[in-house]
Amino acid sequence: MRAAILDHSPYQLRVVDGWPEPAAGAGQVIVQVRGVGICGSDLALLAGRRKPPALPWVPGHETFGVIVATGQDIDPGRVGERVVIEPNVPCFECPACAAGRTSACPRRQILGFNAPGTLAERVVVPAGLAWPVPRTWTDQDAVCAEPLAVAQAAIRRSGASAGMRCLVVGAGSQGMLLCLALAAMGAVPFVLEPHPGRLEVAASLGARPASAQDDGFQLAFETSGLAAAFAEAVRRTAGGGGIVAIGMSSEPLGLTSQTLVSRQLTVLGSLIYDHPGDFAMTMRADLDGLRPGRVLRACYPLDDAPSAFAAAREVPGKTWIRVGGDGTSGSLQKLWAAIQLTIRLVIRVRSAV
Repeated sequence: MRAAILDHSPYQLRVVDGWPEPAAGAGQVIVQVRGVGICGSDLALLAGRRKPPALPWVPGHETFGVIVATGQDIDPGRVGERVVIEPNVPCFECPACAAGRTSACPRRQILGFNAPGTLAERVVVPAGLAWPVPRTWTDQDAVCAEPLAVAQAAIRRSGASAGMRCLVVGAGSQGMLLCLALAAMGAVPFVLEPHPGRLEVAASLGARPASAQDDGFQLAFETSGLAAAFAEAVRRTAGGGGIVAIGMSSEPLGLTSQTLVSRQLTVLGSLIYDHPGDFAMTMRADLDGLRPGRVLRACYPLDDAPSAFAAAREVPGKTWIRVGGDGTSGSLQKLWAAIQLTIRLVIRVRSAV
C-alpha cells in the first residue's frame, strides 16, 4: 500500500509504495483512511522540533476513514462503518487513567509521534478508538473532529458558558476551532491575531477581531505558546478571570506571582482531551451552526503530501490530505474484509499443522 513517510535528516516527506499492510489483532480494526488533517504538531515533527522514535516514520493523527476488517472479538458488522480515529491511546491502568485524566497518562501512545501514524492507505487501531461518524457529518467535518475535541475539552475545563466574553489569542487551526465552538455555545469570542488572512477566517466563524481597547475578558485562551502572546492574554483578562494555556513551547512565560495573586487570576493548562467523555461529546455534537469543516482551506491528494505540508505553513485555515479519492465503495470494503479473513484462516491452519 501507499504511505507518506519521513526519512533522512533533515527530515523529508515522501510517498512510497509497498508499505507493509496492517493486520488486525484482538480488539482491533483496520481502517481504510479517507482523510488526514495537518496541525502544528505535525509541522514540528517535519521541521525536526519533535523527534520520531525511528526512521522511516509515518506521521499523521487527525484521521477519518472506513472500517474494512475487524480483529478477534470485534463485531464484523462494523465493516463499512465510517469512523474518526481517536489518536491518543491511554494505558487504562495508571493512576491518571483511573482518575479519568487519560490526557495525563505517562504511557500514552500518540499516533504519528511515539506510535506509527495514519498517513497511509490503511491503518490498524483499537476498536474502541474508532468512533462512528454521524450521517450528517461531511468528510470535511470528520477530518476536523479530533482537533475540535481538543478545543471542546479546553472549553469544558475552563467553565465557559453562554454569554461570556472570551478572548482567543492566536488563530491557527486550533484557535479557529475555539472561536467556532465558543460562538456555537453562545459565548462571545474575540480573537487576537496579527495575520490578516487568519483573522478574516476567524471572523467568518463567529469571532470578533479584538481592538486595542478590548480587555476585561472573563476567559482568555492562548493557543500559540509564545511568551508575548501569553503576556497579552494576561493583560487583557479581568481580575478574577482565567487564562487557559493550550499552545506549548519551552519559552518561559514571565508571569510573576505578584500579578497572579494580586489580580486573583486562574491559569489552567489544557492538554488534548480525556477518554472517553470528551471525544464522545464531540462525536455527539449537533453540527447545526458548528460545522468544523469550515476551517478547512486547502486539500491535497496523498501523492502531493509534501505540497500539503508546505501549504499548511502558509494557508490561512486548515489543510488536509484526501487519501484514496472519494473513499472505498461498500462492495470493495466487504471484499477487503473477506481477503483479510481468508488470510487469518490460512495462518491459523498453517500454525495448527
